[in-house]
Amino acid sequence: MSPGIRSKSVTAQPTLDSLRRYAVARSLFAPTTLQRAIDRLGFVQADPIRAPARAQDLTLRHRVAGYRAGDLERAYARLDVHEDFFVNYGFVSGAVSRLMHPRRGPTPWSSGRGRHVKALLAFVRQHGEVHPREVDEHFGLGSVTNYWGGSSNATTHLLDQMHYRGLLRVVRRDAGIRVYAAHEHETATRDPAARRARVDALTDVVVDKYAPLTASGLNRLVKRLRYAVPQWATELNRAVLRAKARLAHARVDGVDWYWPPAERPDDAAIDDAVRLLAPFDPIVWDRPRFELLWGWEYRFEAYTPVPKRRLGYYALPLLWRDRVLGWANVATVDGGISPDVRFVAGRRPRDRGFAAALDDELSRLAASLELPLRRRRA
Repeated sequence: MSPGIRSKSVTAQPTLDSLRRYAVARSLFAPTTLQRAIDRLGFVQADPIRAPARAQDLTLRHRVAGYRAGDLERAYARLDVHEDFFVNYGFVSGAVSRLMHPRRGPTPWSSGRGRHVKALLAFVRQHGEVHPREVDEHFGLGSVTNYWGGSSNATTHLLDQMHYRGLLRVVRRDAGIRVYAAHEHETATRDPAARRARVDALTDVVVDKYAPLTASGLNRLVKRLRYAVPQWATELNRAVLRAKARLAHARVDGVDWYWPPAERPDDAAIDDAVRLLAPFDPIVWDRPRFELLWGWEYRFEAYTPVPKRRLGYYALPLLWRDRVLGWANVATVDGGISPDVRFVAGRRPRDRGFAAALDDELSRLAASLELPLRRRRA
């Protein structure tokens, strides 16, 4: 995590170029262990699509030494990490989880359903770890209408709600299905000062992960903490104001930017590597910031109708040094990977170093997926 908060710092006036270098350099820290990378990031967004791997794997491979796709799932039970909601659904460190819980808010179930919750929680505590199938076989709660209007298993739906409320935690997955255990927490704080401190600490996690942030980006991300702490949703407007008062700040080309006060954007150093980033990588997650820093619109189009796609089903932004020059869609062909690399300007860079750096990145991606690199179209 970034250094501790101090009073607002005064640094050299950054430029858009220095902010761009800073955005890349601070996020791509030296590869470390899986636990340390999760602790450093605080939160890793998850997505189930594998094209060519899940978003969490594509994010972690740049930040964990020797990472292989699926390592997070395989090591999950041994790590201090939790599946949970933060600003989206994903994986949070133990420290972040403790800041969010116990999670309170409007009760999401009726009094009758509340009796089911108590009985189900007692069942989980008795058995230690439970698969939704075991719970359904015991209780047989029927079905409910899900978010998309279809029918979902009521037991699975209730387990999801209890997980979100913090009554349960995911201890592992069995063939992709969450296996749950009871989750115990410290007593909820009633001290207003302690509550503000925890909200500010969660705000700092957001800033540490996504800085530098525009004023609108900071506001948008802190407001998304309503998923993390619905019990403190009314505190978030004031949390934004407190953050702006303590963070380093500069106005660049008419836009207000914020970042941790102990850091200097003009000190950022970058390497010559090419990296294919996940659609939800912290470098590219904030789409309005992406357009400001790199001058073109990146879109995640997995859920876009095919005729309306411009970049492809699962376009991975292509970063070289501090520039996002294009993207790649990586298909699995004949048991190997086949990247289709495209460039915003329509032409690949002429710098001889780029070709070697791209080859190195494709080799690293193939190694992470434990698949051969079949061919490349660029």
